Amino acid sequence: MNSMITNAVILIALVCIVLFSVKHSIAHFLNGGCCGSGNDLVIKPSKIKHVIGTKIIKIDGMHCSSCYRRVQNALNSIDGVNAKIDGRKHLATIKLGKDISDATLEQAVSGIGYTVVSIKNL
Repeated sequence: MNSMITNAVILIALVCIVLFSVKHSIAHFLNGGCCGSGNDLVIKPSKIKHVIGTKIIKIDGMHCSSCYRRVQNALNSIDGVNAKIDGRKHLATIKLGKDISDATLEQAVSGIGYTVVSIKNL
């Protein structure tokens, strides 16, 4: 009887782990997936004459060069943004040519399935 309870607890724990993993990844994969999604197009960043600010965004969920490119493209699609990704540190460095809210930057990143951990103004 004791071993049945132990087995049931282990089974429930495993099911919870699988469900959490699937839930965490589902938005990411529905928005193009990871690792070679085939989108090699690189959006050129805005040419900024006068940089009015710089922000550093810590991003969770980037795993490969396709991920880095997708996030960089999403940020560079915002007018007045020049973004570069440091994949090893999971950071985006954003040069701003005009005032852009943190919420706008976060929406661009979360809209393609990644998570903004923090935004720091420099």
